[in-house]
Amino acid sequence: MKKVLITLFSVFFAFSLSAQDNLLTKGEKVLNLGIGLGSTLYHGTGYTSSVPPVSASFEVGVKDDVLDVGSIGVGGYLGYTASKWSYSYLGADWGYKYSSAIIGARGSFHYPLVEKLDTYTGLMIGFNVVTAKEFGNFDPTYNYNASSSGLIWSWYAGGRYYFSPNFAAMLELGYGIAYLNLGVALKF
Repeated sequence: MKKVLITLFSVFFAFSLSAQDNLLTKGEKVLNLGIGLGSTLYHGTGYTSSVPPVSASFEVGVKDDVLDVGSIGVGGYLGYTASKWSYSYLGADWGYKYSSAIIGARGSFHYPLVEKLDTYTGLMIGFNVVTAKEFGNFDPTYNYNASSSGLIWSWYAGGRYYFSPNFAAMLELGYGIAYLNLGVALKF
């Protein structure tokens, strides 16, 4: 009897997974707005966060029926964070105020696993614009430069749980402006 129940449950589960509707179809547009936890850019001894990582991404569905019920979406990404690094030595305070603005292009593969949950993974390539401003009185005769703008890439995996056809809670894990982004998604 136990084997029969397990087999029936497995068959039901397999059919329920394959019967899910794709939540991002060709032509649909989604805006993600998130706040990050665990910055990938500024962490370690001496850092204090001034502005937590915030991000916005926009995605458009471009291809349906990939691997039967999957889809592909492309879009843009904006992220921003700021932090302060300081050092005190013999009564002198010195450090930098950093800010990073990331602009990038993203491509995502969506595959529905559970009803109302849009699960996806993808890659982003972008440019990280870093500004650094020195402060303090440690060595007034030397002007250090800590700017390091450049190309970046990231991988991410996420999900959007839809409470209504146009509103969802969003969670993304990966390596971008933060290790974890939580927020909302709006479908147009």
